[in-house]
Amino acid sequence: MPQIYSAFASEVKINEETVEGLQSIEYNVVKNRQHVGAIGTDERIAVYFGLKVVTGKLRVASGNVKLDDLLQKNEEFSISATLKHRDTERKVTFDACYIEDKSFAMSASAHGETIYSFTATRVREE
Repeated sequence: MPQIYSAFASEVKINEETVEGLQSIEYNVVKNRQHVGAIGTDERIAVYFGLKVVTGKLRVASGNVKLDDLLQKNEEFSISATLKHRDTERKVTFDACYIEDKSFAMSASAHGETIYSFTATRVREE
């Protein structure tokens, strides 16, 4: 049975401080992988793995002073997300994060949104 988490019940924190105005969080994990081919055939005989890259985005209504400060100071931080639905809970933690970039957009019929892109050394899902 799939786990469906509610944004209204979930919470995201930066260094134990709740991110106010958070609209969404998304992340991507890519593992570098190399294929080893058998000599004289077109078949793979092994795979070896290298660097794992964790990237993500935090979309915030208007902006966030804490994240702006982390971008300016190039400081390391951690992100912890507690995803909830009724009695179900899942914790996702990002270690050794850095803000990579920031973009802002505002349309005539909506409020401003800032997207903070980040990288992390690892992500732990519990």
